[in-house]
Parts: sequence; structure tokens; C-alpha cells
Amino acid sequence: MFFRHYDPLLASLIKPRKVLVIYGPRRVGKTFLLDRFLKRQKGKYFSGVGEDRLLREILESASLERIKSSFAGYDLVVIDEAQKIRDVGEGLKLVVDHLPDTAVIATGSSSFDLAGKVGEPLTGRKRTLVLYPLSVLETKSQFGPMWPQEKLEELLVYGSYPETLSFENEKDKSDYLHELRDSYLCRDILELDNVRNARKILDLLTMLAFQIGREVSLNELATALGMSQQTVARYLDLLEKAFVIRNVRAYSRNHRKEVTKMSRYYFLDNGVRNAVVNNFNRLNRRNDTGQLFENFLFMERLKKQHYTGDRTNNYFWRTYDRQEIDHVEERGGEVVGYEFKFSSTKKTKSPGAWSRTYPEADYKVITRENFLPFVS
Repeated sequence: MFFRHYDPLLASLIKPRKVLVIYGPRRVGKTFLLDRFLKRQKGKYFSGVGEDRLLREILESASLERIKSSFAGYDLVVIDEAQKIRDVGEGLKLVVDHLPDTAVIATGSSSFDLAGKVGEPLTGRKRTLVLYPLSVLETKSQFGPMWPQEKLEELLVYGSYPETLSFENEKDKSDYLHELRDSYLCRDILELDNVRNARKILDLLTMLAFQIGREVSLNELATALGMSQQTVARYLDLLEKAFVIRNVRAYSRNHRKEVTKMSRYYFLDNGVRNAVVNNFNRLNRRNDTGQLFENFLFMERLKKQHYTGDRTNNYFWRTYDRQEIDHVEERGGEVVGYEFKFSSTKKTKSPGAWSRTYPEADYKVITRENFLPFVS
């Protein structure tokens, strides 16, 4: 059993007349998190799922009388998979506006869908959390600092979905990730109107999987896939909003030699990335260990920032003559560049163009020997 960062915090985050919205990829443990919380809940609560016909009818009715008669007297209303309810934000707005003693939790797996339904109606009435696959920050807290170091190869190959980490057998891990890829990965996107081509989406993901740590050209992707650049851009945006990939832009202060308009993409989970390319070989039989390590470090750093409330801008940096830094962070006017190297036998200096252009910036190298403080 894995405990999540939000386990001890949910009670303090729930407020009457407010909606706590919890987003996250499918199968990361949102329902499990709620179940654990509700077992400790002392007040009167209602818990339902967005697929329930009666619950949908009540909230979609926009009938104040019906909503009040259904939810009056509850201290807490919990709705899992809330994106299944049409215009759910309007219904929840009526709950929190007219039942002043009631708090609401709504969860959803598709940020673009649920955000569109709750965003504007609940302006000033909601707080948003994101639940990611398990983080090193969480596992270190529960099992101690040796656990993520001993499990590093497993995390690089099979990722950190809770169920994946719970399996002892490597075949069970790979079977689960293949099922996740085939049954869940694109479901949120394919449920949208005008998106029907699952094969093209998986082809696009395969191309991205082999370009981790490199800039992505929309023109090259479009040509290879036989699609327009506009369609590729749309699919990339949907994949990011569905918690499959993450876009990173280039860092620049308008120096003429710096790349400014390109993006890099990382997968939210290494196991999903490896399921896309169908490769679960151990590290000594791979030629992409550096890419896996970079993807892992970027996402673990992102999880740490999110869970600790660290509001940092994240970038990569590269010049047209191919000097580059894997990861750049900017916060409070300070800039730090990070180079990711799985194995490092000698001290690495910062690129000359970086030192000359940003003499005030710090520079650090993150390896498998010193990665733990960086991500936890």
C-alpha cells in the first residue's frame, strides 16, 4: 500500500462553499485516495460516481430545488469521475452557492474536459490539485531514502504507477502497462468528438518516445504521419491535457544564437513511454538509458515542485551551434541550469555560451549518485 502526499492534507483543504478539484491520469490512485479519506470522515457525506444515471440527472438538471433537496444536510459531497457529467460545474456551483455548510470534492482523469466544465462556473469557488503517478518524494517519505535508490532501475524501466510498483513479477508489470497503453492511454482523447484515429495518436507517441531530450519539429512529425501541422499540434495539446506528455519550451533572453521556438516533450511516466515502444529490457541491454534517466528526472522534479508548492518556470536551453543544457529553472529572478547524466566519471563544465550569456546563473550536474536531493 502506497500513501500519497495528499493523504494527511485533504481534511485541511476541504472548505464549506468550496469545490476541491483533483485531476490526474487514469489509474494513479484518485479513487483510492478518496476511499482512504472517507473512511476517516466523521461528518455526513455523499459519495457517487459520474457514471451514475441518477446523479447525472440531478446535477445536469440545473434545478435548484432538486439539487437542494438531494444534497441538503451533507457536510461533504464527493463525485468521482466528474467529467462524465455534462456541465458539472454549473451543478456544483448551485450546490456550494445554496448549501453554505456543504463542501465538495470532484475528481477527473481528463484535465481538458473537466477543466472546461468546472473552470468558469466555479471561478473563486474551487481549489485544484493534480495527482501524479507515485513520486520519489512520496516513496522516500514512506520507505526511507534507500528505497528509491535501490529501485532506480525499476523506476526507469517500469515507471511509477502504484499498481505497477505493487507487482513482484516483471511480466505482470509489463502486461499491466500494455493494458494501460491499449485500454486507457487515449480514452479521454478518443471520447472527444472529431478524434477517432487512435493509430495515428499512438504513432505520434512512438515518434515522441524516441525524441526525448531533443527538440520536436511539427513539420517533420506531420510529414512522417501524413497529417497537417495543425492536426499534429492539436493532438500534442490533447495528449498533454490528458496527462500523457508534458511540453517544455526553450529558455532565452532573445540572444540571437539561442533556439527559441522549439519544444521538447517528456512522458508523465517512464513505464508508459516504454509500453509505447514495447521495450522493457533491463538497462544493460538498452541504448536509451540516458533518455529514460532524463525523462525520469524531469517528471520527478515536476512532481516535487507541484507537491511542495514551488512555483518554478521550467525550460531547456540550446544554441543553434548545439550547445545545450537539459533543464533550466527560473524562480525569483534566479536561474539554474541542470545537466542530466546517468553516469558521470569526470566533472562537467557548463557550456561556454551559457557561462558567457548568463554569468550570474548557477550550473549543476545530476547523476544517479546524487539525484535523490534533486527530486525529493
